[in-house]
Amino acid sequence: MAELNGLADDRALLGRTSTAERVSDILRSRIAEGFFPPGARLSEDSIGNALGVSRNTLREAFRLLTHERLLVHQLNRGVFVRVLTVEDVEDIYRTRSLVECAVVRGLGEPPYAVDGLAKAVADGRRASREGDWKGLGTANIHFHRELVALAGSARTDELMRSVFAELRLAFHLVDDPRRLHEPYLARNGQMLQALQDGDREQAESLLGTYLDDSRKKVVEVYGRRVAEDD
Repeated sequence: MAELNGLADDRALLGRTSTAERVSDILRSRIAEGFFPPGARLSEDSIGNALGVSRNTLREAFRLLTHERLLVHQLNRGVFVRVLTVEDVEDIYRTRSLVECAVVRGLGEPPYAVDGLAKAVADGRRASREGDWKGLGTANIHFHRELVALAGSARTDELMRSVFAELRLAFHLVDDPRRLHEPYLARNGQMLQALQDGDREQAESLLGTYLDDSRKKVVEVYGRRVAEDD
């Protein structure tokens, strides 16, 4: 079996590759949760020591996230969390509309598995009561991640993990997160109710309007903030 010649020699690559992917998953989640702001330099020594991984493994994780447009490598300076352009934000919302609306449109017959959506709405309401606007933004992203998960597609989940992490980079530059996130909490609840009622068409209609309104608001606020920083 000539195709297997030398394959055993590659066995060691399995551990290294899977470790790099796990590290990239951790860092992607941290970006999506808002721990690493746009423009932040990622220290190889600090992150490598914290995670207990080698420099080579960490560099491979950085490479994977650079490919996902979450990080950028600057020659002789290091690796940084990417700063989005206004065009990036527009494209993120185009992708969201294409994917999220298609997921809802493609749902089968009710009942739907909405426990994850319900938890995200509850987390958002708690964050709002506590004045935790960063937490509210995270709960909002979790809601849409759970919405995508209704498709039961690992490929779609993987695609949107990166998209939602990029979205968080846009949220970082908004100076009034309460004004940005709070109006959409009730709308998440409305979408949840529609799906609990088995009304897929109503849920899709609510979602389409939601995403269009959110796109306009985020692009307006983000564009203004980028212009101020220039």
